[in-house]
Amino acid sequence: MNAERIPTFSVAELTTAVGNLLERGFAPRFLVEATVSRPQLKKGHLWLTLTDGEASISAVAWASQLSKLRYCPGDGDGVTVVGKLNFWAARASLNVQVLDIRPSLSTVLRQFELVRRRLEEAGLIDRARRRPLPRQTQTLAVVTSVPSSALADMLRTAAERWPLTRLLVVPIPVQGTVAIRIREVLGRLAKESSSLGLDALVLARGGGSREDLGVFDDEDLCRDLAAFPVPVVTGLGHEDDLTVADLVADHRAATPTAAIVALLPDRHVALRELQHQRQRLRDLKSRWLERQHQSLMKRRQALALQAPQRRLQELRQKLDQRRALLRALSPQRWLRQGLALVSNAQGIAIDGVAGIEKKDKLTLSFQDGSLKATVTQVRLQPPSSTS
Repeated sequence: MNAERIPTFSVAELTTAVGNLLERGFAPRFLVEATVSRPQLKKGHLWLTLTDGEASISAVAWASQLSKLRYCPGDGDGVTVVGKLNFWAARASLNVQVLDIRPSLSTVLRQFELVRRRLEEAGLIDRARRRPLPRQTQTLAVVTSVPSSALADMLRTAAERWPLTRLLVVPIPVQGTVAIRIREVLGRLAKESSSLGLDALVLARGGGSREDLGVFDDEDLCRDLAAFPVPVVTGLGHEDDLTVADLVADHRAATPTAAIVALLPDRHVALRELQHQRQRLRDLKSRWLERQHQSLMKRRQALALQAPQRRLQELRQKLDQRRALLRALSPQRWLRQGLALVSNAQGIAIDGVAGIEKKDKLTLSFQDGSLKATVTQVRLQPPSSTS
């Protein structure tokens, strides 16, 4: 080997050359998916080791950058790091400078399961404790990020469905390690809920990854939601996303807009229902009037049957019938046919010779007068024989 062809470096020159090579040949920023090991703060800087089980590399989040991070990992957390390479030429030391760091899905799901189990054991995740939503929401607190597309959709939907409801928009941060700030807002709302006249609360966040929703798996935050004095409706992320906050809420909506739909009636549907009820009342009134009219007609007919003129007419007819009957049965009718009415001295009509004796005084009445007679002979009619 020709020694003249092999470059010669001092240590400083060598490490500087390596640094230059890395600077020119490696991406200025990159993503690393790893598990955090032994994170620790030193002089305001966060030092940690990133590993995938086969290899590891040191990483650091400088104090100036650490204050901007929305998530601080713990030992064993899965993370996605946005970083760049740092090479110290003086010590030929290589590490990853952390520009941003987020929990991986596995970390988020592990936290979800841990908190869910704790709250189930505490009885806070139970269908039986869910409160019914108000039928008429007069005042609704909307807790979400401001401004946001989710808020715009909710405001538009509320105006379309039921503009009479008063909306109190309460801004909160929804990204990163912001559970404490959200709890502060909820605490103030809980204290003032009565004076504000709150009927319900909506906790909403627009779309994002499941990792972005990790704040809503915070145990203390979820306990505050479970203890909130009015019914809570969550509309967090997409339909497939499920957080612990959804489990402790009184109602879980698939989206922020769906949360508004769950709480506010549709004014067009309400109008149709009112029109239907109005028609039913009209129909009931018409049927009632018809029944009253029929009842009145029956009473009028009954009264007509009991009218004095009609009653007099009926009595006159009965009298005429009796008069005709009397005429038919009157003795005068038989007297006019040549018969006579025989009565004894006491004026009692007799119809046979039984009990009549000689010298009895009898009166015979004819059509045109009467005469007195004395019985001189009584002759009994022999009984007729039958064959």
